[in-house]
Amino acid sequence: MNKQPFSFLALFVLLLATGVSPALAEGTQASTKQIVTFIELGSMNCIPCKAMQPIMETVGQKYGTQVKVVFHDVWTDVGQPYAKQFGIRVIPTQVFLDKNGKEYFRHEGFFPADQLFLILEKGGVKL
Repeated sequence: MNKQPFSFLALFVLLLATGVSPALAEGTQASTKQIVTFIELGSMNCIPCKAMQPIMETVGQKYGTQVKVVFHDVWTDVGQPYAKQFGIRVIPTQVFLDKNGKEYFRHEGFFPADQLFLILEKGGVKL
């Protein structure tokens, strides 16, 4: 029995419950309600990407509506166009957009929470 669909469904529900959006819709735009959009481009099958999941959840809980957290699994047919859109070279890659949808910071690889929080603050997010 293939457990992959259940795993993805469980993660999807968890991400929605914590304010993290898998953003399956076309394009990724910063919302006018959020100060920063934090986009995580990775895969559910990548060890450093999996390590980023709790950090994404923490961002959603800690900053609430100030930060829109988006995850794209670029190893899926649905997520692959985002890899091209953002020109990623490695996963995970984090892209930060300001309230106007302009990229103001990018990081490749695992991004420790304390350093990531500093980048959010640079974008105008406050606790």
